[in-house]
Amino acid sequence: MTTALLVVDVQQIYTVKGNELYCKNAGQTVKRINQLIERFTAKKAPVIFIRHVHKLDGSDLGRMFDFAGPASDFSFKEKSAAVAYDEKLAVPAKPIEIVKSRYSSFAGTGLNEKLKKLGVDRVVVTGFMTNFCCDTTARDAHDLDYYVDFVLDATGTPGTAKMDQDQVRDAVGDFIGGGFARVMSTREFLKQFAAG
Repeated sequence: MTTALLVVDVQQIYTVKGNELYCKNAGQTVKRINQLIERFTAKKAPVIFIRHVHKLDGSDLGRMFDFAGPASDFSFKEKSAAVAYDEKLAVPAKPIEIVKSRYSSFAGTGLNEKLKKLGVDRVVVTGFMTNFCCDTTARDAHDLDYYVDFVLDATGTPGTAKMDQDQVRDAVGDFIGGGFARVMSTREFLKQFAAG
């Protein structure tokens, strides 16, 4: 079985303190993602780096910000520091990259075709945000008939008005684990991956 690591939206909007979507302990989350990148690279398994970016004129927003108030201003603008990869993310010199403008890494990106070309049948979901882009990517991957592993502590979220990061992770893990993916920690995944 060919397994690919999906590194979803490890961007400065989530990892730099003071940014609107900063996630608590983002540095630890990035460290765990880097452990996974290192292991996949050592095994010569595919690693796909994904970023969320919108055009400056907002012409590719679609329904993205319907629930966030007026869309006269929006996040993830191209060329802004917020959409750059986190400085500590272990990005190789010539990464396989995907740019998206929706929650799902599969929506309009060609990711499915790229994975098929690489012979991938299992994807491992990591990155930001646990409850939006990671969750949606995992669900879409499942419905496209990939086996899905969701590495819960290698995802991050600022939480919601009612739930902090740990509570959101727990809830998403329960929902995703109920029928879309195997949910595990970085340590558990690395142990399995080493044995496989």
